Amino acid sequence: MKSISETANANVPKPVAAAPAFRTRNGFIKDLMRNHSLYIMFLPVGLLLLVFNYLPLAGLIIAFKNYDFDGGIFGSAWAKPILNNFDYLISSDAAYRAVRNTILLNALFIAVGLVFEVGLALMINELRNKVFKRVTQSITFLPFFISWIVVGVFTYNLLNYENGAINRIVEYFGFHPIDFYSQPGLWPLILTIAIRWKVTGYGTIIYLAALAGIDNSYYEAASIDGASRWQQIRYISIPMLRPTIIILTLLAVGRIMNADFGMFYAMVGDASLLYPTTDVIDTLVYRSLRKSGDIGMASAAGFIQSTVAFVLVLGSNWAARRIDKDSAIF
Repeated sequence: MKSISETANANVPKPVAAAPAFRTRNGFIKDLMRNHSLYIMFLPVGLLLLVFNYLPLAGLIIAFKNYDFDGGIFGSAWAKPILNNFDYLISSDAAYRAVRNTILLNALFIAVGLVFEVGLALMINELRNKVFKRVTQSITFLPFFISWIVVGVFTYNLLNYENGAINRIVEYFGFHPIDFYSQPGLWPLILTIAIRWKVTGYGTIIYLAALAGIDNSYYEAASIDGASRWQQIRYISIPMLRPTIIILTLLAVGRIMNADFGMFYAMVGDASLLYPTTDVIDTLVYRSLRKSGDIGMASAAGFIQSTVAFVLVLGSNWAARRIDKDSAIF
């Protein structure tokens, strides 16, 4: 008979031997051979990501160096103290104003853009005449291809104090002209109108695609139950758009620290009277770099923008996951 210890040892499961490493490599090779066409298709995309998204990460060290063109990125001396390039962005009143304007203006653009883009997509989706629907979508989409330089010229011709079209109309009705370029309080509204006119048509594309993917049987069942078109939009279209709205909003929040330099510089330029409400991080860094040539400070600003954007994306994604797990990006 077996002893108690032998019996106990016999009942203990033996540890499973670790799979050899070559099996994992062999599995990857088999998968590579089986799906070689997909890997070949991904190869150009992977190279682009590597060259333009990952290799440039080494340049982040410029933010901590006194950059010298002779020494280059790796040959330049380290800043002393190491965070010297960040001092201007942390202590300057102009930098605080630029950060505040960047966040508030982008938050305004995101909120207003969401309403306009979803609303326009719903209206275009309700059109039943296919020709009129395509023409309407094309007309609203065309401004996206107009340069901000051209938009800035149009805006100046509209708002100019002496010869602007709006002031001519105001004077025609007996009112005093408005000096738009000396009243910074008006420019958040002006910039919002300009960006909505330019990009709303482009922003509706994804929402229209999402609406086109909704099963038509939902609307047929709602129509049979007596639901009006507004009720169908409220209880079917908008709830079905919620995952798309959340994802696009998360992506927009991730860019909230990055202002559209082309728009701000084309619309405002060097009009210092408008800086209290229109000066953003990108224009501040551009002016500082143009005057001082301090590449380290400009890199520090980009480093802060990227870090804050990363934190905001993580936080927004966490909030979206708490609300609806299927709507989160990751």
